[in-house]
Order: sequence, then structure tokens, then C-alpha cells
Amino acid sequence: MLDETEEIHPLFHGAPSSTEFKKLRKRIVRHTREAIEQYGMIAPGGKWLVCLSGGKDSYTLLAVLYELKWRGLLPVDLLACNLDQGQPGFPATVLPKFLEERGVPHRIEYQDTYSIVMDKVPAGRTYCALCSRLRRGNLYRIAREEGCTAVVLGHHRDDILETFFMNLFHGGRLATMPPKLVNEEGDLFLYRPLAHVAEEDCERFARAMNYPIIPCDLCGSQDGLQRQQVKQILDGWEANSPGRRQVMFRALMNARPSHLLDPNLFDFAGLTTESIKSDANPEGLPKLR
Repeated sequence: MLDETEEIHPLFHGAPSSTEFKKLRKRIVRHTREAIEQYGMIAPGGKWLVCLSGGKDSYTLLAVLYELKWRGLLPVDLLACNLDQGQPGFPATVLPKFLEERGVPHRIEYQDTYSIVMDKVPAGRTYCALCSRLRRGNLYRIAREEGCTAVVLGHHRDDILETFFMNLFHGGRLATMPPKLVNEEGDLFLYRPLAHVAEEDCERFARAMNYPIIPCDLCGSQDGLQRQQVKQILDGWEANSPGRRQVMFRALMNARPSHLLDPNLFDFAGLTTESIKSDANPEGLPKLR
């Protein structure tokens, strides 16, 4: 079905006809659909603000969501959005041209958060935290103005893994980016449909489609970022043991609070030998509180 070239969204025009690319495309679509269904992202009358930065991940996100919608598998309205944050040298015409040529409904918003970040962040400190907060606040505002029910981001499997290890190594907690959450105001969802998709697949896909990639020079210009350090560690583990990333990702979906140490997640104080006998699940473990 995905190979019927006479029925294809303009986002896929010019796609390679090789078997390798078709397998890649199908894999990305399958993994995205799995995440959408598994985490209950589809709601009747939904309208998604699909955030497009111009990087490989957001191009892949936009393409696969339109693929699913094109096939009748994603019954929501899609609005692409790029937030131009005033970064010097940002090619402001690239994304509008790309979206207009492909008939994708979109909104381009200009907000000079770059100047705020440069003014507020001390020399030598990373920009990511403040930049991200300012960007997220503007995206939530735009979503409300456009009547959207969800803000949709292009974070993939490797982003989620890296965030987990950053929290583990530097934050002292077991946490990462969830595929679905509600904002603090309680009026919008935030979705990450690429949660099951590997970064390598996003890169291969965007390169094969020859999408006009816009690099983020603001973050990329800083050496020694914690995320880059974690990425290097994961790259080393993957090189020594291929498939390690996917094994670790599966672990995030297979948490056992009774085998960790957080008394807020499991009633260790109330655990007795009698509760083991009377309240055991098929694995012989006490039920989670």
C-alpha cells in the first residue's frame, strides 16, 4: 500500500524507489503508528500543531504524520509551525517555500528569543534550558490561537534515551521525555510520535528525501554539552554491542517499581510476608500500590 506511487502525498514526491528506502519508510511509519496508538494520542476532533525546526527529525515527523493522514490512519487536522527565534543567519525563506510548494498548511512565527537567551545566560553556560522554555511557551500560545489540541514534537528514541541518562548522571532521578503529557495549564497535550523511531532512521530518511536541513548553530556552537557527552557514551556502547540502544529503550517500557528504591511508588513499609501470600500477582510479586 505504501508503494503505490500514483497515490502519494507531495511530501514524498521524489522519494527513492529503492527497496532499501521503501523498507526504511515503512519501518518509520510502523513505529510512529505504534507509538500513537500505544500512548493514546488520537482524540476525536483533534488538531495538532506540528513543530518544524528545519532539522532532520522534524522533517521526518511532518512527512510520516502526513503519510498516516493520507492513508486515513490519523484522523486529525495538521498545522505545521516554525518558530523563527531571531537567530542570526537563520534562512527565513527555506521553510515557507518548502511548505508552500507541498501544499502543507502552516504558520511561521517570528519571536526574537535569541536576544533574550544571549542577554540572560552567563558566558560559558549552555543556552538550551532557557531557549527551550521560551520556545515551548510560544508554541503553547500559538497552539491556543490556532485552536489546536496538541503540540507535536520530533523527539525520537535516542533523544529519550539521552535524556534518561542525563537525568540519571546529572539530575539524580529516573526520568525522561514521555511520549505524551499534559502541559502545566492543563489545556494542551504534548506528543512525541517518533518515540519509537531511531535517530539513524530519521537521518537516513531526511538525507534520502533531500530535505533542506537547517542546522541549529546556537546549541551546536557550544562544546562539552552534557547531551553530547551522553551521546558519545551511548555510541560507544552501541559500537561494542550492536542493538544495545534498543534494549535500553525497552527497559524504559518495562519498569518494576517493586525492584527499585522509591517508597513513593511502592509500599515497602507495608510489605509483609502475609501480603506476599495473599496479594501476589502471577509473577509472585506484591501488587503495586
